[in-house]
Amino acid sequence: MKRDRNVKIVATLGPASDGEHMIRKLYDAGADVFRLNMSHGGHAEISARHAAIRKVEADVGRPISILADLQGPKLRCGVFADDEGHVLKNGASFRFDLDKTPGTETRVNLPHPEIFAALEPGARLLVNDGKVRLQVEACGADFADCTVIAGGPVSNRKGVNVPDVVLPLAALSEKDRADLEFVCALGVDWLALSFVQRAADVHEARDLAKGRAAILSKIEKPAAVAAFDEILAVSDGIMVARGDLGVELPVQNVPPIQKRLVRKCRAAAKPVIVATQMLESMIESPMPTRAEVSDVATALYEGADAVMLSAESAAGSYPVEAVQTMNNVALEVENDPNFTSIMAASRTVARVTTADAIVLAAREIAETVDIKAICCFTQSGNTAALVARERPQVPILALTPLVDVARRMCLTWGCHCYVTGEVTRFKGAVVSAARIAREGGHATEEDQIIVTAGVPFNVQGSTNILRVAPCAERLIYASDPE
Repeated sequence: MKRDRNVKIVATLGPASDGEHMIRKLYDAGADVFRLNMSHGGHAEISARHAAIRKVEADVGRPISILADLQGPKLRCGVFADDEGHVLKNGASFRFDLDKTPGTETRVNLPHPEIFAALEPGARLLVNDGKVRLQVEACGADFADCTVIAGGPVSNRKGVNVPDVVLPLAALSEKDRADLEFVCALGVDWLALSFVQRAADVHEARDLAKGRAAILSKIEKPAAVAAFDEILAVSDGIMVARGDLGVELPVQNVPPIQKRLVRKCRAAAKPVIVATQMLESMIESPMPTRAEVSDVATALYEGADAVMLSAESAAGSYPVEAVQTMNNVALEVENDPNFTSIMAASRTVARVTTADAIVLAAREIAETVDIKAICCFTQSGNTAALVARERPQVPILALTPLVDVARRMCLTWGCHCYVTGEVTRFKGAVVSAARIAREGGHATEEDQIIVTAGVPFNVQGSTNILRVAPCAERLIYASDPE
C-alpha cells in the first residue's frame, strides 16, 4: 500500500491491538512502525506480536519496522503500613530511607542507595508522576529528610523521579539486558533505550546489540537534554519522550525543547519521534480534542519524522480510529501550502560531502523539473536519510537489497522502502528504479524520476552519481545502449 504522506506513524501494541487481524487493520489505517513495550507483557506475548507483524508484512509485501522499547530502571518507593497510603500536606516533613519497615505518614522506604549517594540539599524528589513534590533539606548515605512543597497522596510503590542530579545508574537494568538479547534474537529493527543520561549509556546498548538493531535514545531526563549533542552523535535515532520530561522539568519547558531537539535531529539526518499523550483522550473517546490535533500538527510542522501512539493504540477503546486520526492530520498538514515553505525555511545544514551535494542537487532538480520521485540505492540507508533531511516535495524511494535496512528506514520521513535484487551496473539500477516507481504507483511511463547511487555498487558511503531518467524502459535503453 502506497502512503500519500511523509511523516511516519508509530503504533504501540497491547491488549487492545493484539493479533494479526488487528495489526493488519492498524497497518491499513496508516501505521508504519509497531512498538513493542517491554514494560508490559512477557516474552511469549512479545514473540507472538512480533510474529503477527511479520505475517502482516509478508501479506502486504512491504517492509514494516518493529521498535522494541526497553523499560529502563524503575525507581519506586516501598510500601506503607496502611495499604491506602497517606496524604502529604504542604510544608510537612517527610523522610525517605533504606529501612524496609512499612511506611507511615512521616517516612517510607526508598530502596535505591544510588539515589542517596547522588542527592544534595536543595534537590527535588517527585512522587506519583510529579503530583507530589518534595525538597531535600538534609541527606546521607541512607536517608533524605525533605519538606513537602506540593502535597498529595502517596501509596505503595509509587514512582520516584530525581530531576536535579545525574544518577549513578546504568540505563540498562538486568531485565533490560535480558529483554535486549531476547528481542535482538527475535529480530526487531530498532531498540528504544530508556533512562538515557549520557552518551556512555548508548555505547553500552550498542555493544550488547552487536549491530542487530539500530539504537534510538529516549530523551526523558534533564541530564539527557543537557548532554543531547553527545547522545545524538552516538545514536541512530531519537525519541522526544515528553511524559517523563514533563514530570522532571516545568511543563512549559517541554515545547521549546521539543522544537530544538527535532531541528538538531533533522540537521544530523537522524529520525526523530515525538511521543506521549498525542491523542490521549482517544483512549476513551472516538474523537480527539482540538488541542491534541494541534499538538500532532505542531510536531509535523516542526519536521518530526514520526509521531507516536502509546496507550491510545495499546489499551484504548479506539486504536484504529486513533491511527486514522493521525493519518488524516498528517495529510491535511502536508497539503498545506505553508508546510513546504516551513520545511524550506528550516533547512540549515552544512554540506561537506559528495553525498550532501548529490542529495541537494536531487532536491533542487525535483523542484525545478517535473520529477515524480527521487530513487536512492542504498546499502546502509544513509543516502535516503540525507535526501529526507532535504524534505523534498516528491516521494523518496529507498531501494536496498537488505531487508533489515529497508525495515529500519520505515521510520525515516518520506521514505517508501523497497527491497530490490542486487545490482552491479548503473543502467540496471535505473531500470529497476523505474520499474519500482511504476509498479508502486509513484509514476507512469510518461514520467521522469531521479536516480542516485554509488559506484561501485554495494559499498556503504559511496553515493557519487545522479541521473534524471525516464520511467519508460525502452527510453532508458535507447538513451544508454550497451
